[in-house]
Amino acid sequence: MRILIVEDEVSLADIVADRLKKEKYLVDVSNDGEEGLYNALTGIYDLILLDIMLPKVNGMEILKQVKSNDISAKVIMLTAKGEIEDKLAGFSEGANDYVPKPFHIDELVARVNAQLRVKQAVKDTLEYGDLSLHYKDSTLWNIETGESVSVNNKEFQMLEYFMNNPEQILSKDMIYDRIWGMDSDAVSNSLEAYLSFVRKKLGLIESKISISVLRNIGYKMVFDMDKAL
Repeated sequence: MRILIVEDEVSLADIVADRLKKEKYLVDVSNDGEEGLYNALTGIYDLILLDIMLPKVNGMEILKQVKSNDISAKVIMLTAKGEIEDKLAGFSEGANDYVPKPFHIDELVARVNAQLRVKQAVKDTLEYGDLSLHYKDSTLWNIETGESVSVNNKEFQMLEYFMNNPEQILSKDMIYDRIWGMDSDAVSNSLEAYLSFVRKKLGLIESKISISVLRNIGYKMVFDMDKAL
């Protein structure tokens, strides 16, 4: 799962990001409201940690725009403003939780986990066609044959993205943003390499799933019904 931290205190943002990465979340950081708003509106994040007092665009305005654009990310307000009026204002705009500064990092992690728990609990496994992707041990199974193979972090993220969007065209930019993040310096070779790794894993478990290339458009995961017959 991917988290966006919008926080202008650089040292605090880095501390929180490092801890969340240890919890195996994918984390991006924006240190001003303008960049934070741009990143938040991409819709690639599962949760946003959002300060209120930000340069350029304040956190409340970001929250309003996230909600008005039907972005599904959970939002935790992360701010020094702890008065009840501020909390109520945040909740009225659609915030899911509110953590006043100073806070203990363990409490923040617990609140993040709580907001994402439903999604995590539902997704112990993800299935499409003859595939079952297991979250707990990062394994990919062929439901029909019982064969399995381990997948690494990027392979897992790529499979999850495709399996959540089966038979839909995903452009290179969409995959880059979701898997490598907005500010990634990943190059085209990285995407092609990991697609090759994923295809090999699908072959190892004899899956009928394939990831096809649509030239100059993108990629699509499909279940080969002819093979299934």
